[in-house]
Amino acid sequence: MAQPGDPFGGVFAGRQVLLTGHSGFKGGWLALWLDRLGAHVRGVSLAPATDPALFDLAGVAKSCDSRFADINDRAALEEAVAGFDPELVIHMAAQAIVRDSYDFPVQTFATNVMGTANVLELARHSPSVRGIVVVTSDKCYENNEWDWGYRECDPLGGSDPYSASKACTELVAQAYRRSFFSAAGAARLASVRAGNVIGGGDWSAHRLIPDMVRATAAGAEVAIRNPDSVRPWQHVLEPLAGYLTVAAHLLAGRGDKVAEAWNFGPDLDATLPVGQICTAFAAAWGPGGPRIAIRPDPNAPHEAGLLRLDSTRARLHLGWKPRLRIEDALRLTADWYRGHQAGADMRAMTFDQIAAYQALMTPPVGQ
Repeated sequence: MAQPGDPFGGVFAGRQVLLTGHSGFKGGWLALWLDRLGAHVRGVSLAPATDPALFDLAGVAKSCDSRFADINDRAALEEAVAGFDPELVIHMAAQAIVRDSYDFPVQTFATNVMGTANVLELARHSPSVRGIVVVTSDKCYENNEWDWGYRECDPLGGSDPYSASKACTELVAQAYRRSFFSAAGAARLASVRAGNVIGGGDWSAHRLIPDMVRATAAGAEVAIRNPDSVRPWQHVLEPLAGYLTVAAHLLAGRGDKVAEAWNFGPDLDATLPVGQICTAFAAAWGPGGPRIAIRPDPNAPHEAGLLRLDSTRARLHLGWKPRLRIEDALRLTADWYRGHQAGADMRAMTFDQIAAYQALMTPPVGQ
């Protein structure tokens, strides 16, 4: 049963949703939000890759029918989904770390490209499916380090295995959309792209906020390699609201309106250098917070110095917009990690933050 104040008009209540990547950071938040919206979720992913993990601390398995399987293993994926008839598929499972893609390029391409093809093939042969959302990344664009934000019509590309694999993911989604999900009566497929996402519960390696949290817990300084790199920063609930907006259109029979690629990025004032985000996060934490040391690493793998997203189309055609200032996003993130360190009920805190974000969504997205 949908909760009061549902900003999506109750469209998810009672719906069967297949969510890949539910054990990850973004996937865990989305599984919890879908549960709050009344959906029946089956989550399929690998076991959590970190300890601690949002999956465990927020009790994600309590909010969905959780199955562990590798999307690269077609038989294991089909077994994990057997007996479930999803109306909606949200594909988030991925190798999501740029630096790891240099160490494991073949695994990165296998998961992000062939894993996606496996999920879409499963959806293609599931008569119950009405809509599919494929989650990629802002790094799917050929990055020329322009001052302006990338639009959905800009060329795809990538100078590192991760970025290139995400561009390939978009091409796979486009091919399936045009070949299998465009005929009358067929499901419709959209892809969604977001910027650098922050929020409580992320302990991934080689990510800025988790690195700062780990260093703080250890009483150590956090080393910042590229303080001048500019990224679009946003709280995890911001792009998830966009993904759910697209999904709501798919479930409501308006798939032709959204069956394409969509950017969900922050306002320009939240597209900031790494060093500035570090200082602001330390301020949001307060006493005992992160201590920062600038230590450039000349041997670090290449990462783009400037990246911005243009989300004009989502604003104009979906009614989506960022609801949080960057200061609010950092405060919510710091509150979550401080709560964890203090032994708080993290499932309750996570649901509280979702509820507070929903209260900001007036008018509801899409209206």
